[in-house]
Amino acid sequence: MMHTVDMMKAFAPYRGDAILVPGRSGRYWINLSDNQSLDVELGDPSMGGHAGLGLGLALARPDKKVMLFDSEGDIMMSLGILATVAEQAPPNLYHFLIDNGVYATTGGQPVPNADNIRYDMIARGCGYPHAFAFAELDDFTRELPAIMARPGPVFVACKVVPEIENEPIGRRRRWQTRTREQVVVDLRGALAST
Repeated sequence: MMHTVDMMKAFAPYRGDAILVPGRSGRYWINLSDNQSLDVELGDPSMGGHAGLGLGLALARPDKKVMLFDSEGDIMMSLGILATVAEQAPPNLYHFLIDNGVYATTGGQPVPNADNIRYDMIARGCGYPHAFAFAELDDFTRELPAIMARPGPVFVACKVVPEIENEPIGRRRRWQTRTREQVVVDLRGALAST
């Protein structure tokens, strides 16, 4: 299995000027991002909503790639979003699922049937034209250029080592220091200049 930060380091060179929704993995991405004005976060509580945000951004800005780091906890809260994304078929959406097998944000409770769920097959069954699954960093890194060259929607499930947050949510150091209003202002400014 991969570590989330290693997966994101492999991904980082492909970001370019894409809009990126870091989802629950923002605490890893914040140190890798080279364009935080195009990083869009919902903030807490938003479990189950990241894919919908990514879809909305992809539809609103078909001229920009939109990349999303989702989690299996989010997907399990809203499986219907996979069918909705597939139906809308935004060619600019790249949906990365970070699967650690647990609800890490709330203390590490196991995701039901975590070892047997094939999220890539679920995405393909919902109609995603391209769906992949990786458990090893070398395989992911090798295939990433070809994956990013495909038109979306693309779904990529990555099995990662669980890194559980045991500190109560209210006492955690927030990785996202911008307010929602500032995120919108930054995004509008960055998009207006491109």
